[in-house]
Amino acid sequence: HVGDPPDSRSIATALAKGVDMRDLRARKVEKGDFEAFDYVLAMDAGHFDLLSRYGTERLALFLDKANVPDPYYGGQKDFDLVYALVDEACGRLLRVLVEKHGL
Repeated sequence: HVGDPPDSRSIATALAKGVDMRDLRARKVEKGDFEAFDYVLAMDAGHFDLLSRYGTERLALFLDKANVPDPYYGGQKDFDLVYALVDEACGRLLRVLVEKHGL
């Protein structure tokens, strides 16, 4: 899916919440990402396992030991659920970063 935008249903769900993702495009994670970024977050265990070949020092599952469910084959309620899970996890991550780095 390299170069592809998010699923149109994801874009619509995010837009309804005031988040514009229309300019996002998929890309592959590169080894250099583990040097360029403080955190690399995997959305599910399968991606975590693939990314762990680069090391796990900066790698974590986005939902604290749980997978972000893939809403692709579901309906709008599934996209709404994923948005809610990601939004809540972002809030937790922000609190951790503030505590850790005093932002």
